[in-house]
Amino acid sequence: MNPQIKKAAVWVPLIIAVAFSLGLFLGARLFKSTPSWNSGTKINQMMELISEEYVDDVNTDSILEASIPDILAKLDPHTVYIPASELQSTNEVLEGSFGGVGIVFNMLTDTATVVEVVSGGPAEKVGMLAGDRIVVVNDSVVAGIKLESEEIRKRLKGPKGTSVTLGVRRSTAPEMLTFEVTRGDIPVTTVDAAYIIEPTVGYIKINKFGRTTYMEFLNSMVQLREKGAEKFVIDLRGNLGGYMEPAILMANEFLPAGRPIVSTHGRNGLVESDITSDGSGAFQSNDLVVVIDEGSASASEIFAGAIQDNDRGIIVGRRSFGKGLVQRQIELPDSSAFRLTTARYYTPSGRCIQKPYTLGAQEAYQLEIYDRFNHGEGFSADSIKFDENQMFHTLGGRQVYGGGGIMPDVFVASDTTGVTSYYIKVFNAGMLHRFAFAFTDANRESLKPAKTVDELMSMLPSDDALLALFVEYSRDKGGIAPRWYYINISRNLIVRQLKSLIASDILGQSALFEVSNKGDSTVVRAVNEAVSGNAGKILDSGAQLEEQ
Repeated sequence: MNPQIKKAAVWVPLIIAVAFSLGLFLGARLFKSTPSWNSGTKINQMMELISEEYVDDVNTDSILEASIPDILAKLDPHTVYIPASELQSTNEVLEGSFGGVGIVFNMLTDTATVVEVVSGGPAEKVGMLAGDRIVVVNDSVVAGIKLESEEIRKRLKGPKGTSVTLGVRRSTAPEMLTFEVTRGDIPVTTVDAAYIIEPTVGYIKINKFGRTTYMEFLNSMVQLREKGAEKFVIDLRGNLGGYMEPAILMANEFLPAGRPIVSTHGRNGLVESDITSDGSGAFQSNDLVVVIDEGSASASEIFAGAIQDNDRGIIVGRRSFGKGLVQRQIELPDSSAFRLTTARYYTPSGRCIQKPYTLGAQEAYQLEIYDRFNHGEGFSADSIKFDENQMFHTLGGRQVYGGGGIMPDVFVASDTTGVTSYYIKVFNAGMLHRFAFAFTDANRESLKPAKTVDELMSMLPSDDALLALFVEYSRDKGGIAPRWYYINISRNLIVRQLKSLIASDILGQSALFEVSNKGDSTVVRAVNEAVSGNAGKILDSGAQLEEQ
């Protein structure tokens, strides 16, 4: 063998082995010195590359802003992003107040018309009245140019202590009136109504759980008790929740010491709590009925679940929404925020009432309510199928179920009495609200002396006369032809809604419920349960799906 070849046969493998070992060593060192790769690094590098090398000049901040909701949409339906431009208004809904002038207005025409002046508010102090039409805001015309109501609302709101100049038209003044209004703190109330609905029965309607809800509720309860209320109906229909704390404090008012109210459990034990009543509640011996429906969610379900699982009162209505997830709002450096789901909550019996969902399937989750009605659940309790694996028991041994909202003890079907094709047309066209406002506006001076609902109702035309005026108005202003066969079927429904809207315009929001509740089958049943004394008893399991 050639000696040169022999030498190569010895040295070449050795050189390759050394080089390979050195490569492994250097590779390992290089790998250890390279920063760990994660999704955040990936997004940052992509944004940098787009900013530096993309063919056109683009705003990467706006691209990232638009992509955040899509990222969160891959999680549960209640983890959401709140842009900086919306954070203040989002918080104001629950925080209890905002800077403004203190009026409620509507835009049924192309002009903002004041329907209520907040008592003691800035607008009242300068002499503004219900019925005033806002024409000018700070030298800018806002009437007759089809501005959205939200745009006018933005112009009226502002920091406390700042001023806004309003030009208004008033039916009793030939010239435009000018008011300089100094903005103040305007309360955002969460109790819509509180009144004696029957002798010894108080009714309270709560629209959300905000920062001031507990004190509003407690004040209403005390006032109703002073007026003779011994039993209470709390209406949480359409109440999508809000803060958890007010619901817990409300439940505490009705429970003896040591009763569980709610517990929360997060991943890896990071969000753990077990909350029990402290025995300080002022209404532990009063009968209670809670009214819920498919629009009652979150904090509403915490309250209803605590009452039901402790056998403390009766739940009346339809199955609640089914939100058993807890969110924490986290504010970001640019003043945006997102609500991150951090835990599930459990009622005293141990059930989580969160309805099923699929990560990222937002639309299907929201349409679940419609599916209930399509399957007949809105009209019959027999259409509801329970998961036997989700069976739990109340303090008194009654069967209750998790996994899909709070099922009421007394089921009341959705009431469609009086709903005809004519009613649907006038309702969808907004004719009920438009007529009620036009009637109120034309008769405001003669109706203003009314101080109670009964006084106001005695001042209105007869039911037949009011209905005839409405039908004529709908024909002339809405182009809706009279169809008397259907009008007569819908007569009671239309008249009751017109009267409730007129009452709201003249006497305020609470009056609306005082009128409408008289024909509300769910409220009527709830009051009957309170009057009969059933709310003061522990129901047996056979009564929990009673149907009307």
